[in-house]
Amino acid sequence: MRREPTMHTTLRVLERLEGLLLSGEQRTARRNAWNAVLEDRRRARARGEAAARLEAAATGARRAT
Repeated sequence: MRREPTMHTTLRVLERLEGLLLSGEQRTARRNAWNAVLEDRRRARARGEAAARLEAAATGARRAT
């Protein structure tokens, strides 16, 4: 019975392949791009939470009047 590699192992293999195929500048650029994606997701989540709170506050204010 053959076991499938874990996600962690797969990630390590891909990182090593990337290291062999890409120069240092390309790795840095890719890392920076990924960090930008993560930051965009964080900001989008924060915007969504803020919008939901504003909507809840507006709805609550209308009910109170």
